[in-house]
Amino acid sequence: MTKKLILASASPRRSQLLKQMGLDFRIIICNQEENIPPGLKPFEVVEQLAERKSKAVAKGLNDGIVIGADTIVVWRGNVLGKPSSAREAEEMLNNLQGSTHEVYTGVALVDALSSKIKVDHEITRVIFRPVGMDEIRRYVATGEPMDKDGSLVGTMYRNSSCLSNSMLNEKEFSPRGTGCAGAYAIQGIGTIFVERIEGDYTNVVGLPLPLLYKMLKKMGYDILDKKNEQAY
Repeated sequence: MTKKLILASASPRRSQLLKQMGLDFRIIICNQEENIPPGLKPFEVVEQLAERKSKAVAKGLNDGIVIGADTIVVWRGNVLGKPSSAREAEEMLNNLQGSTHEVYTGVALVDALSSKIKVDHEITRVIFRPVGMDEIRRYVATGEPMDKDGSLVGTMYRNSSCLSNSMLNEKEFSPRGTGCAGAYAIQGIGTIFVERIEGDYTNVVGLPLPLLYKMLKKMGYDILDKKNEQAY
C-alpha cells in the first residue's frame, strides 16, 4: 500500500517546494503553541517545534507520513522568528545587514500508522550585504516580510484547531499569512539583500529538500519510485 504524504505546515513556501519535486500531498494544519523551554540550542528549538507540529497532525490520522518543519534565523546567538510588526521587521533586517547569520530548519516525519518518528535539522549560513534603513523600510513596505498578501490561516485557526485543504475548495485554499523567519524571503524580493549563502538554498526557503529526501527514504518512501504516485 502506497504511503500518503501530509504537510503539517501553513507555509506557502514549503508547499511550493514539495510541488517542485512533483509530490502529491495533503495539507493539514493544527494550531500549536510555539513556546519552548529556555536554554535550548537552536537545532533543539527547531527540532522540537517540527516534531510538535507533525505529532499533532498525525494524532488524527490512520495512515500516511506527516511532514512537520520549523525555521528560525540565528544572528550572533539571538533567535529571530517571524516579525510581529513592520517595525520589528525593520529592526531584524537592520541587525542582519552587513553580517552573517544562520538559518536552522528542523524537519520531523511521523508515520501515522506505526508512530515511527524521524527528526533532523539543516543549517545554512547567509551573508547579507550592507543595507541602508531607507532600503530596508521600502522592502518592508512591500509586505513580503509579513506575508501581508493573505490572512486565511489566522482566520481558520480561530475556528478550529486542525484544518485540512480537503475542507475547502482547492482553488480557494491558500495557506498564507504566517510571516518570514528573519523578516525576509530569499525566494522573493528579499534576495536583493543576500550577498551569498553557504549551504542548502531550500533550507533558507523553509524546507531542506536533500535532507527531506534522505529522511523519507528511511521511512520507506522513495520519491524516485513511480509506485509512490498518489491521487487525492
